[in-house]
Amino acid sequence: MPRPYRACPARTCRGDACVARVEARVKGILGRKIGMTQLFDPETGQVAVVTVIEAGPCPVVQVKTVDTDGYDAVQLAFEAVAERKLSKPEIGHLQKAGFGPHRHLVEVRGSSELAVGETVTVESFEPGDRVKVSGVSIGKGFQGTIKRHGFTRGPVSHGSHNVRKPGSIGASATPSRVFKGMRMSGRMGGVRVTQPGLVVHEIDVERNLLLIRGSVPGPASGIVEIREA
Repeated sequence: MPRPYRACPARTCRGDACVARVEARVKGILGRKIGMTQLFDPETGQVAVVTVIEAGPCPVVQVKTVDTDGYDAVQLAFEAVAERKLSKPEIGHLQKAGFGPHRHLVEVRGSSELAVGETVTVESFEPGDRVKVSGVSIGKGFQGTIKRHGFTRGPVSHGSHNVRKPGSIGASATPSRVFKGMRMSGRMGGVRVTQPGLVVHEIDVERNLLLIRGSVPGPASGIVEIREA
């Protein structure tokens, strides 16, 4: 049996000929994390801890398809900025779609009925939708193995000198080197993280707010990407 074509979400393509395609409408938007708060439900008496995200509006800058680009995706823009803050190729790419300068561009994979020139808002989501949120985690600088990897500390009494030391990092004469990937001290945080399994609690169309239960990656005012799980 021929190997499935990786660009096809249905995983049933043979070579470049697509046998079956998933025609699911893309649910994705770009936003800025504002912070966290609590919402009280007087009917049930429960408190929901939510993250407030200012999501969109995101204009559709480009629509990619399997025929033209090898995969299906929608490119969205977010946060208008001054023209001097973008390069000429970036400005030209946005002007071609009929939009002014925007600071951020993101691609949401999957086929969609959206067309260039349309705008994606928080109305694309509904309370109860399961989503995954991607963002850059909070940078914590240079950290030791206990904080960075969760190592257990050593004894603190009876003359111990190895309270927070990492321990052995390899043998001596053989192999005479430290293997790659050894968990050691180093820079922690500041990497792209995706948090799956989150649920949309509420949307505020007038203020472009998306309230998601639980925490999402990144600091307050950080850029996050919300996609359907």
